[in-house]
Amino acid sequence: RRALGDRQHVPAGLYGNEALHTLGGWQTLEPKLAPGEDVRGALALVERNEAPLGIVYGSDAVASKGVNVVATFPEDSHKKVEYPIAIVEGHKNATVSAFYDYLKGPQASAIFKRYGFTTK
Repeated sequence: RRALGDRQHVPAGLYGNEALHTLGGWQTLEPKLAPGEDVRGALALVERNEAPLGIVYGSDAVASKGVNVVATFPEDSHKKVEYPIAIVEGHKNATVSAFYDYLKGPQASAIFKRYGFTTK
């Protein structure tokens, strides 16, 4: 069994599904997939040794003490995974601006990288 978040409803499942199709592995792996409700559910299957492998976000794998990253999908095998940041119209004030600037700064960038994210 291979763990994957629900490929119909959750982003990690959609990205995994897209990557497997792009790389030509879907037909082989589809019968062996153990669907998790979401990416954390898929990760939990691997952490509990109910599935030997799982398709999860690198950031979730890095945060887990019970799994190791053995491979990553090529970036061009699926849509780019992005987490945008924006200030909502009508809510800009000194506190919001300071937090926005912090999230775009080097200190937050180092924290993001430690947990498997990349920043622009």
